[in-house]
Amino acid sequence: MQPVLELRQVSKSFPGVKALDNVSMAIGKGEVLGLIGENGAGKSSLLKVLNGIYQPDEGELRVNGLPVKITSPRRAFDSGIAMVFQEQSILPTLTVAENIFLGREEEFIRYGLISKARMNEAAAVELAKVRLDCHPATRSADLSFADRQMVEIAKALSLDSRIKGDITILLDEPTSVLEKKEVDLLFEIVKDLKQRASIVFISHRLEEVLEISDRVHVMRDGKVVKELAAGEATVKDLHQHMVGRQLHHEYYREARQARASAKAVLECRDLGKDGAFRNISFALHEGEIIGIAGVIGSGREDLARCLAGHVPADEGTLAVNGGAVRFSAAHDATAKGIGLLPSERKIEGQVAVFSVAENMTLAALPKFVSGGIIRFDAERAVARDWIGRLKIKTPSTATMVGSLSGGNQQKVVLAKWRIAGVRVLILDHPTRGIDVGAKEDVYELIRDMTAEGLAVILLGDTLEEVIGLSNRILVMRDGEVTATFEAPPGNKPAQVDLIRHMV
Repeated sequence: MQPVLELRQVSKSFPGVKALDNVSMAIGKGEVLGLIGENGAGKSSLLKVLNGIYQPDEGELRVNGLPVKITSPRRAFDSGIAMVFQEQSILPTLTVAENIFLGREEEFIRYGLISKARMNEAAAVELAKVRLDCHPATRSADLSFADRQMVEIAKALSLDSRIKGDITILLDEPTSVLEKKEVDLLFEIVKDLKQRASIVFISHRLEEVLEISDRVHVMRDGKVVKELAAGEATVKDLHQHMVGRQLHHEYYREARQARASAKAVLECRDLGKDGAFRNISFALHEGEIIGIAGVIGSGREDLARCLAGHVPADEGTLAVNGGAVRFSAAHDATAKGIGLLPSERKIEGQVAVFSVAENMTLAALPKFVSGGIIRFDAERAVARDWIGRLKIKTPSTATMVGSLSGGNQQKVVLAKWRIAGVRVLILDHPTRGIDVGAKEDVYELIRDMTAEGLAVILLGDTLEEVIGLSNRILVMRDGEVTATFEAPPGNKPAQVDLIRHMV
C-alpha cells in the first residue's frame, strides 16, 4: 500500500551538528509510528522538516506518493500535516478559539469582519473531540498547562474537518504534562483518529510508545538505527537500541540515597495559601530528598512555588536554617539559598537566546562583576568547568542554550543553581521531556548533590520516580497533606499505597 507520508534520504545540518543523516521513513494509512531516541538524536528536527519549519538540505518528502516542498507550517497544514509541539505554541493572550484557528481567520470572515460567534461554534466542535470542557472564548492564559496541551491537540485535529484526503498528525511529547487519565483520553482519541489519519508519536515514556504504536523507529545521531514492531518489543529493547547499553539495573541510584542529617535547613509550620494549600508542616534536612506526590490541583505545584518565593504565603511560618523568613519574590528565596528548577524550563528556567555561559551564571551574576563590568573570561571558565562536570553536550560556552537538547538544557539549569551555591533545590518535574539516558544522568546529579549536603524537594514526573528518589514522601490532596511515608532504600512504599491517599 502506498505510504501517506514518506521521507527519502533526508539530511539536515546546522553549524557543527548534523541533525538528520540520510533518513528514510514511510508512514502508512491509519498507522501510529512511534519515534524514539535520546535528546539530540534528531526526532524533533525530523518533525520540523515534516512541518515546514526546517527545509532539508538533501532528500525529498512525498505525500500520497507525490513529491512536495513543504516550506512553512501553513503549507504543511494544506498538505494534510499538523503538529502538536512539545513546547507549546499556544498564545496566552488569545482565546481558545483564536488559537485553534490562528492563521485561518479568513474562514470566518463575513462582510470584512471576523465572526467570533462562528469561530467559537467551530472551535466547540474541535474541543469536543478532545473532551475539553471550556468555553471557546476563554483566554488561553486562564487554562492550566495540561488544558492548553489539549487545546494544542484540538488545533491539530481541526485538520480533520478541513482536508478531504488522508491526514497526518505529528505528536511531539504530547503526554509530558498530562496526568494518567488525560493520557488515557488522548490514546482513545488517537485510536478513534486512526480511521482516517496517520500519527507520528514521539515520547520519552517508552511504555507509552509500545502501548499506542504499530511500529517504532529508533533514532541515534541523526540516523534511524532500528525499526521494530511494537508488539514484539520491550522497554529494555528500546532503551538498548537508543543508548547502546542495557537499562541500568539500579535506575534511581537507591544505593546512593544519602542519610539525612539532623540539621533542618527548611521548616514549614501551618503554611497556607488561599485557594491553593493549607496546614502544611514539615522539616527538610541536609542531604534529604522529600518527594511530594499528588494529582494536578492537589496543591503541590503551588506549594513548591511558594517555598521558592514565587508566591507569598497567606498564613503560617517558614524558617531557613532556624531563622524565620518571609519571601515576597523569588530573589528573596535565592538570597537565602533556595533555588527552583521549574517544570516549564524554557519559559521560567532559562533565557533561550542567551549563551550556555550566560544562563549558567544568571543567578550568581554579582560573582562575575568587577567595577560594574562582567568578567567574561571568569564566566566562561566556570561554564567550561560545569560543562565537563555535568557532561553537557554543547559546541561551546557561547552556544545559545535554546539550541541544545532538552536534557542538556536541564543540566544547564542545574548548573546555574550549583554555581549560585543554593543549599535547597526544589525540582519541579526535573525529567519532564528528557530521554531515559538523560534521566539517568539527572538522577546521578541529584545523588551527587545530596551527597554534598544539599536538600531537595522533588515533584516527580511519575510516582515511580518520586518513590525511587525520595527519603520521605508527602502525599497531597485538595491542598492538604493526607499521608507521609518513609522511603528508605530497600523498603520503598508501593505506588498503590500513595494513590490511596491521592484520590
